[in-house]
Amino acid sequence: MLSVLPWLGAALVASLPAGARRLQAALAGATALGVTVLALQATPAVLGGQVLGASVEWLPALGLDLGFRMDGLAWLFVLLIGGIGALVALYAAWYLDPADPHSPSGRFFVFLLLFMGAMLGVVLADNLVLLVLFWELTSLASFLLIGFWHGRDDVGRDAREGARMALTVTGAGGLCLLAGALLIGHIVGSLELDVVLASGDRLRAHALYEVALVLVLLGAFTKSAQFPFHFWLPHAMAAPTPVSAYLHSATMVKCGVFLLARLYPALGGSEPWFWIVTSVGLVTMLLGAYIAIFQHDLKGLLAYSTISHLGLITLLFGLSEPLAVVAGVFHILNHAIFKASLFMSAGIIDHECGTRDLRRINGLMKLMPFTATLGIVASLSMAGVPLLNGFLSKEMFFAEALAKDSHAAMEWLLPVAATLAGALSVAYSLRFIHDTFFNGEPVGLPKTPHEPPFFMRLPVMLLVLLCLAVGLAPALVAGPLLAVAAQAALYGAPGPALPAYELAVWHGFNGALLMSGVAVAVGVVLYVALQRGLNLHHVTRLPGWAVAGGRELFSLMQAGGVSAARGLVDALQNGSLQRYLLLLVLMALAAGAAPFVLSWGPSAQPAALHLQGLHPLALLLGLLGSAAAVGTALLHRQRLVAVLLMGGAGLVVCLVFVGLSAPDLALTQLLVEVVSLVLLMLALKWLPEESPPERGDRWHPWRDAALALAVGLGVAALVWMVLTRPGQSISDFFFATALPLGGGANVVNVIIVDYRGFDTLGEITVLGIAALTLHALLAGWVPPAAQTPVASGQAHPLMLQRVARLVLPFVVLTSVFLYLRGHNLPGGGFIAGLVLAIGLVLMQVAHGQTWVRERSPLLGGDFRAWIGWGLALAAATGLASWWFAAPFLTTTYDYPWLPGIGGVPLASASAFDLGVTLVVVGATMAMLLAIARLSRPAAAPPTD
Repeated sequence: MLSVLPWLGAALVASLPAGARRLQAALAGATALGVTVLALQATPAVLGGQVLGASVEWLPALGLDLGFRMDGLAWLFVLLIGGIGALVALYAAWYLDPADPHSPSGRFFVFLLLFMGAMLGVVLADNLVLLVLFWELTSLASFLLIGFWHGRDDVGRDAREGARMALTVTGAGGLCLLAGALLIGHIVGSLELDVVLASGDRLRAHALYEVALVLVLLGAFTKSAQFPFHFWLPHAMAAPTPVSAYLHSATMVKCGVFLLARLYPALGGSEPWFWIVTSVGLVTMLLGAYIAIFQHDLKGLLAYSTISHLGLITLLFGLSEPLAVVAGVFHILNHAIFKASLFMSAGIIDHECGTRDLRRINGLMKLMPFTATLGIVASLSMAGVPLLNGFLSKEMFFAEALAKDSHAAMEWLLPVAATLAGALSVAYSLRFIHDTFFNGEPVGLPKTPHEPPFFMRLPVMLLVLLCLAVGLAPALVAGPLLAVAAQAALYGAPGPALPAYELAVWHGFNGALLMSGVAVAVGVVLYVALQRGLNLHHVTRLPGWAVAGGRELFSLMQAGGVSAARGLVDALQNGSLQRYLLLLVLMALAAGAAPFVLSWGPSAQPAALHLQGLHPLALLLGLLGSAAAVGTALLHRQRLVAVLLMGGAGLVVCLVFVGLSAPDLALTQLLVEVVSLVLLMLALKWLPEESPPERGDRWHPWRDAALALAVGLGVAALVWMVLTRPGQSISDFFFATALPLGGGANVVNVIIVDYRGFDTLGEITVLGIAALTLHALLAGWVPPAAQTPVASGQAHPLMLQRVARLVLPFVVLTSVFLYLRGHNLPGGGFIAGLVLAIGLVLMQVAHGQTWVRERSPLLGGDFRAWIGWGLALAAATGLASWWFAAPFLTTTYDYPWLPGIGGVPLASASAFDLGVTLVVVGATMAMLLAIARLSRPAAAPPTD
């Protein structure tokens, strides 16, 4: 229920009226609150060491179930996703401007709930493939949220660029993660998370471990904006602030560090893990903190601070020490709390001042004292000041940096880097406080700032109170939650006890406390020196920044990729249909020839093909078909002759099917030729009688002839190989089972509607889409008068009208007859649909569509509805099998007894076949009438 609730909530919000803003926000908040409540209900079980789970069959052939599991780590993230999600929904209800046409609340809350559902899927998935599926859904949902304001004049361009950048980087990382997950499944022999987490030794000992590790880490680093993929996150700040608060605290960027924690038992603890994860986390931590100091955008400062803190968490997991993992999990919790409150505070300032520029929003302590107090407390927590939650996890970080002594280089590098990062965090936190709430008076604000509405401030108040509660009573407030989450991160399941640690405000005088004091002192001095020496308001370029950043490199690579793609498209898609056909045929020829070339040898040569008993009529048909095909190519400029010759070739194929005792195929081929002939004749009215001579060099015909000869010889060789190779045909299975399993003696029809019913459903869907596309393309086009064909003779000949009226009832009866007998004798839904379509076309030609519609709205109306009803009936037949706990499109049959008649064969597939009939009639008529409408003459008076 946890994983389904956000998707249900999104559907309900989408169904609400556009103006119901408060109701939409209330429903979104209630959904998030429901997730939190359901997670809290599991508290006794999770704290008791249980791993809760539920699953349904998903892909049994691959051994995959649609399953979810919740251990302590997943429980922590569910609480963050649901709890902060509820606060964000409340905050967004007051943040979004109802007068802004680019801020539709319904769309916003739908996207937010989809994002929540995807995140819950990531943290609750019980197999790696399902995790990757939801992982990519978070990228898609974040793309929609970051680009939410894509239509606004002020931030629309930045929103579009940020959304594309985030989707490109995280999507590429997701593909790497998929490859890594499949490789892990190959090594372990299972994709189930319980099995993977218990196979750490086997994974680390495998030759492909490093490859799998790098692929998984690429997915984690791109998602959590780790160097060198950090550049996308600041550009995501073009999103509305509620999105930023949610994305930075509980979702999206937390996916990467969650993955590190989730797969730590399987992949962690090795030398490659230590050096890669620790190095990337260390560089990211320092780089993000350094850049944050010089940002003038309030959200930009917070974005780079997020990058730095994510680097800190990554570094802790890379240390491969049990207490470092505990510290990493603890900082995930603390960072989520204070960063959500900071982003919401920044959103309030932006909402009330009309800008986020730190050079303008000075002195807000006088104008917004309550908001300023909340922002100051949250900033001090981010800086790691005592009595706040951020101080506790940063103390644990300092302690682990001091304790790591397994590598000589790290014995001094880690403590120095940790202290420096702490000092930088103090410096950018001081800039947030000083420039926003003090440092003079506001400068040129678009709005006069004042305190926001109470309910907009309430989420910030609750989060700041939580910062204080965890900071003052950590063991009571966060102790049990941290213990079960760290246990799951370390061992993947209830296992050995956690190493001893103490959550307390005071641990005495020690090295970690000294590092904290040095960091605070150095941070204060650094900020004062920068503010007085450089005047941060005047800095336009990062000091010491001599090279272009990741954004420029991304833009360069994107521009290069687009340019290369454009060059390739221009080279291939030059507007010549001949070029397209040539390339398609060449690719088909190469694909068909490859197996022959690669496997050719003495053992691969086919036996001799004996042609004894070749009937002269068969030889004559072959010669006639070949002559028709060659004649079509030679006389292709004479369009009418070419169409007739193609029809002759099709008729020969039909007779071949008759000779091979394939009546269903023969009927289908014959009817398709009739419909195609009518369609082509209608199209020929818009073309000259002869096509113009081809332009090009004289070698083109020879090239085309050689290609055609090669294809013909290739098909002949393929047929020869098939006929001369011994082997057991699958047709024996169909002959043996069609009647007892499918309830039909016509094997071809049983295959179409039963054995391969899913293929047929896809084929009629494609047919319907093609017909609707043609109808849509021609519906709004009115041909110029000069191009309109001039009608000659009587528009609706009297003799044709009489014949059509007499023939139509017999056509309808024939169609019904072919449909009813199709399951046991030649016929079926497709053939019946073609027969009925031909009869209806005859009526339309004889009397006109208006005359037919007036007398029969069903037969003369909009045939697009036939397509819809046919697809709906075919799909409903497949879905109905679920009611009986059978797979999709499972069929059954019976012989109900009727008085005076006896047992009547009745198969459920007949309903599916009726859907096929409706789609075929609807698609055929929609295409033919769309073309016929273009040259419809003035309606003649009906003659009776």
